Amino acid sequence: MKKFEALGLQQSLLDAVADMGFETPSEVQQKAIPILLEGETDLVALAQTGTGKTAAFGFPLIQKLDTKSRTTQGLILSPTRELCLQITNEMKSYSKYEKGLNTVAIYGGASITEQAKQIKRGAQIIVATPGRMKDMIGRRLVDISKIDYCILDEADEMLNMGFFEDIKDILSGTPNEKSIWLFSATMPKEVAIIAKKFMHDPQEITVGVKNSGVDTVQHEYYVVGGRDRYPALKRLADANPDIFSLVFCRTKRDTQRVAEKLIEDGYNAGALHGDLSQSQRDLVMGSFRKKQIQMLVATDVAARGIDVDDITHVINYQLSDEIETYTHRSGRTGRAGKSGISMVIVTRSEMRKIRAIEKKIKQDFISKKIPTGIEICEVQLYHLANKIKDTEINKDVENYLPAINDVLDGIDRDELIKKIVSVEFTRFSNYYSKSKDLNTTGSSDRGESRGDRGRSERGSSDGSVRYFINVGEKDGYDWMSLKDFLKDKLSLGRDDVFRVDTKDSFSFFNTEAAHTDSILEFFSDFKENGRFINVEVSKSPEGGGRGGRNKGRRRDRGGSGGGSGRSTGSRRKDRGSFSKGGAANSGKRRSNSKKKSGFY
Repeated sequence: MKKFEALGLQQSLLDAVADMGFETPSEVQQKAIPILLEGETDLVALAQTGTGKTAAFGFPLIQKLDTKSRTTQGLILSPTRELCLQITNEMKSYSKYEKGLNTVAIYGGASITEQAKQIKRGAQIIVATPGRMKDMIGRRLVDISKIDYCILDEADEMLNMGFFEDIKDILSGTPNEKSIWLFSATMPKEVAIIAKKFMHDPQEITVGVKNSGVDTVQHEYYVVGGRDRYPALKRLADANPDIFSLVFCRTKRDTQRVAEKLIEDGYNAGALHGDLSQSQRDLVMGSFRKKQIQMLVATDVAARGIDVDDITHVINYQLSDEIETYTHRSGRTGRAGKSGISMVIVTRSEMRKIRAIEKKIKQDFISKKIPTGIEICEVQLYHLANKIKDTEINKDVENYLPAINDVLDGIDRDELIKKIVSVEFTRFSNYYSKSKDLNTTGSSDRGESRGDRGRSERGSSDGSVRYFINVGEKDGYDWMSLKDFLKDKLSLGRDDVFRVDTKDSFSFFNTEAAHTDSILEFFSDFKENGRFINVEVSKSPEGGGRGGRNKGRRRDRGGSGGGSGRSTGSRRKDRGSFSKGGAANSGKRRSNSKKKSGFY
């Protein structure tokens, strides 16, 4: 694996790299940086969102510029204001040791006069959205007639957003001898047209398979009735207490409506769409990055500027009509070497879109069931136990212990535990006690399936068995690494372990029934790093729940309970004042009196 020192970067850039904590360049950086530093060339780079493309073109651009000249030498075009600002901030971080280098952002929603003043003071690099850039060129407020480098970042998304003519007009006003570096997740025909018209014998690099999805993302779909999308969304959130997610809707109206309903139901949610002012957008994104918002509902256009590495789930509340859009959506998770999950809520009539996306991204989807109320209650119960166990004791409580002991006098230990857990658990139990099954079978629309997807579609009807295991994210596992762990320890094929769901301190997985005896026998007395690893058959073939053959035998070993991440109660602890982002988006605060039963 190459280090940054081997790519040909000058010392000032290597010092900036060290300050940012980067050690090993990503694949697109390893491929692009040497090519761009070696000579003057046009480049087409196809790589998914979140693979480090900004540094791939940013470092070579900075190294090639003449910092003693105030002339604009580099132009970077990006699709949205958020991405424009993000790239600008990153370029400033990369060039912190380059004296005299100035990067200016140009985007709509801010003072065009102030932006013009910044450029006039000298800007070797301009980062701009196409619409504002064309406007400033038309007003003669910016001169790009002498640029040496033009970078088109997220080119497919810019063209998908309708900037085709703007980009052609902008490029037409640049010198013929410049270099164009085009970075894109996919290669639709509009991008190919730009490349053919304005680029000269470009070199091409591809990270992964062209137009494919990244292998750190697990793709899942859930088939429901059209009226059950929103209840399904809530259940998916409740089944993943540690969720930190992006929820995609087609329209601004749907985005606002879904976000408002989530806020009303007590979730830490917010909306991001084109009708928000710049200050509202900044407020929402600030809250999201701080994780004050855990479910950000967004349109595809608005989400282009989101650069957060630890998003756990992307939820497609509605699929876009454009297949390429799914690639951008799912690329928001599974970034920076982490794993992620992309969920799609579909109706039976939309199943053809799943097949089309599979062909496009060259990956299979896993068919999954919307969790039942019982399954959600079980997950939340384990989570609550784990939360109580990990809670740091507040020393001030000691002052009240005598009075508290008097109140609790006569209650034995087991009874007290039941009462503590019931305070939170009863609300979930009451809410879900009469909940209906939201799942609609989609098998008749799918035909024969493959791999994990096929097994999960068949569920337990063909003998598939679901297991509980007492390790999770706190032990360093995600769905990928846990699947590899089980496969290696049990000497199973990769497709023999499926439907792996990791929570904070426990997880679930499936195998065919034929492996059950050997799995339970292997884990009957197995230790990893001095700790017993407990595996039990789950009571519920489709989800959570412990039980089965070895439960009593392993009860005294410890570490087999616990729960997952933040509880739904924790996620909604500030219902009345939730966060500034959510309030800004909903247009009004929701009082506690308007919450539904339980945690909703």
